[in-house]
Amino acid sequence: MNTYYAFIKAIETGSFTKAAEELGYTQSAISQMVHSLEEELSTTLILRSRSGITLTPDGEEFLPYIRNIYNSHRELQEKQKEMEGLESGLIRIGTFSSVSCHWLPGLIKDFKKQYPAVYFELLQGDYTDIANWIKDGSADFGFVNPKAVSNLTTIDLQEDEMLAVLPTEHPLAAHNNVTLKELTNGPYILLDEGEISEPLTVFKQNNFEPNIQYRVHDDYSIMSMVEQGLGISILPKLVLERCPYNIITKSISPTFARTISLAYKDKRVLPIASRYFIDFIIGKYTTQ
Repeated sequence: MNTYYAFIKAIETGSFTKAAEELGYTQSAISQMVHSLEEELSTTLILRSRSGITLTPDGEEFLPYIRNIYNSHRELQEKQKEMEGLESGLIRIGTFSSVSCHWLPGLIKDFKKQYPAVYFELLQGDYTDIANWIKDGSADFGFVNPKAVSNLTTIDLQEDEMLAVLPTEHPLAAHNNVTLKELTNGPYILLDEGEISEPLTVFKQNNFEPNIQYRVHDDYSIMSMVEQGLGISILPKLVLERCPYNIITKSISPTFARTISLAYKDKRVLPIASRYFIDFIIGKYTTQ
């Protein structure tokens, strides 16, 4: 399976050198493993250049099959561990920044008190990225907005109120709360979350259109930009906890929230460590 994983990791990192560093091999060993796989399949999978590596058309065709073989082998190994007891295991989670900063560290800490040999891999992206990672097997499960995913099982965990984020000197900073209409005035910084945006949906439902001048993928970058007076935004309350920036947050009228849900494809075939952690999370949040 090392040959398959070397190929997958080379594609994910974009270079044999980075793949070698992550897997603990030499660059030449990774190159040789990929070459061996190409010989096995009688084709060229990767094009090599000074700027990095890219998949050939054959490589694009073979990639999902190679990924499936590797993931199936990993599931077989995890099943063996399950038969022996939860002594180790890798849990791969698709997540976005507010959850990875404010939920997961505490959850992981408490879980590892019971299962110290389990280790974690966090894949951070937007809702669309996370759904795709779950579907192709790169992540065992993930945190999503359920409105942004399809063909996955979702379990609602918490409603997260959306708040207006303003510079300290902004005219609206003195208001008790702000209206959607007021948030259409001046430059707006949009948090790009993939195929769906909760604020944009609510603006549209109320026949308003914000003056979007920036699209940003990172919540904390938006907070820094707001602090510098570049614009205003709407962000979830969770990410604004322990905010390190000098900004003002206000409730919005009408109020609205995003739903944070847990998503997975087929829990029955997940590694035992991931199933245990899913149940652990559900127990924490669905009983509150």
